[in-house]
Amino acid sequence: MKVMVLVKATPETEAGQMPSTEELRAMGEFNDELIAAGIMLAGEGLHPTSRARRVRFDDGGRHRVTDGPFAETRELLAGYWLWQVRSLDEATEWIKRAPFQAGAELELRPVFEMEDFGEALTPELRAGEQRQRQLTGNH
Repeated sequence: MKVMVLVKATPETEAGQMPSTEELRAMGEFNDELIAAGIMLAGEGLHPTSRARRVRFDDGGRHRVTDGPFAETRELLAGYWLWQVRSLDEATEWIKRAPFQAGAELELRPVFEMEDFGEALTPELRAGEQRQRQLTGNH
């Protein structure tokens, strides 16, 4: 199963405060462990929302674009990982080993697999999904 690990923003990350050399080293070592275990598929830190933009889809095909920063820090993201694990429990055990400071909050969310969509995913839609995965290298 694939799991998206969402790293919540803090007032410090939203202020653009960069991690220390020691924090970068510790996270690099943790990422090396994830890679060696065959778990980490992707992972990146995100710029603060002062460099972000939101697009809201309204009725009638209109779009409302809002430039950051955004107010609710507790609902914002500072980074993510995409992991391939056997279970959500396995992902939970791995994240407990991550080098985060006290107060950090992360969210682990299973990624939908094609089987999760049941009969709504027709053979034609399944073929299209498989073609897209091949084209993007996301098998």
